[in-house]
Amino acid sequence: MKRRTGQDQSITRQWRPATQAVRGGTARSEWGETSEALFLTSGYAYDCAADAAARFAGDQIGMTYSRLQNPTVEMLEARIALLEGAEACRTMATGMAAMTAVLLCQLQTGDHVVAGRAAFGSCRWLVDTLLPKFGIETTVVDARDPQAFEDAAKANTKVFFFETPANPTMDIADLSAICGIARARGITSVVDNAFATPALQRPMEFGADVTAYSATKMMDGQGRVLAGAVCGTEDFITNTLLPFTRNTGPTLSAFNAWVVLKGLETLDLRIRRQSENALKVGRFLEPRVPRILHPGLPSHPQHNLAMRQMDACGPIFAFEVEGRQQAHGLLDALQLVDISNNIGDSRSLMTHPSSTTHSGVAEDKRLEMGVTEGMLRLNVGLEDADDVIEDLDRALTAVGL
Repeated sequence: MKRRTGQDQSITRQWRPATQAVRGGTARSEWGETSEALFLTSGYAYDCAADAAARFAGDQIGMTYSRLQNPTVEMLEARIALLEGAEACRTMATGMAAMTAVLLCQLQTGDHVVAGRAAFGSCRWLVDTLLPKFGIETTVVDARDPQAFEDAAKANTKVFFFETPANPTMDIADLSAICGIARARGITSVVDNAFATPALQRPMEFGADVTAYSATKMMDGQGRVLAGAVCGTEDFITNTLLPFTRNTGPTLSAFNAWVVLKGLETLDLRIRRQSENALKVGRFLEPRVPRILHPGLPSHPQHNLAMRQMDACGPIFAFEVEGRQQAHGLLDALQLVDISNNIGDSRSLMTHPSSTTHSGVAEDKRLEMGVTEGMLRLNVGLEDADDVIEDLDRALTAVGL
């Protein structure tokens, strides 16, 4: 590959996803390094004052300040955009920075948002608490029902915001139906695709306008760094999102961008193996627990829809036991699986959402979402699935299941 081949979209968009994940966006320096270079710098120097003025005026291509551009970060943004099938991408310091920016950059007082009720706890806080503080009206609906979005839309509705699969209930939203309603009404559809990543699901192929990510999850995938990303059209990223981020500063560090670049090289391999492991573990758990919510199992009420939209089931699912005491007892009995609130890691992790990730959501809203006191969320990692099953078997037996 030549020095600039990785940034030539006439070439890279012809590559298949696995190749894009390894080489897309790469720009080599004059030294000819094979691995992407890590540019640890806050600012940049110019050969003359005229060059500095021209860059700030937008008349000359080049870096000005690492809150705005960094070569390592730009390589990551180009790679994610390729994988997503998007015109452009902007990365951010965390997943929640991405979710906050993608909403606030396009909303103002008097606007209205329709959001899926099943969502990560902090995303619900954005919808329930932050947006109303700025005079932005919000309506929460069951995202499993596309008609609910249609019914909730108003003349001032600007955004449909939802995630699929949803965290932690594994609700599946019909991307084509919901995004089609949004398009027909001139509403921007924003999809949180963190659970699937573009390796398993590409919402823009189903009509989504914007996708947002916690790249902390499967994109890094090894529990090392925090990162977020937003993908969309060049116009949206440059003219709507960028003015917000350049002036508020949710900047992704060059080091974290470099780590995520390395994670993307193995994303396809990891997520498919973890999906296989999760399916095997899910089949083991299904007869042992009162209820399981696993999109890869036929028992999931939206299994067929999930498999139409996703290339595999993903590594994450939820199941229920009898209340918080039994849930905590099961967690405490684990020997191999970590008790942790993260997901998308190469290690198997389990959490009790009601007392961790969704503890900041009011109890009545948690129950409305379907987050019960007995719900547990499991991220199945890259360990031997039989070892994970044996650990779960011991823990289930310890709590009488």
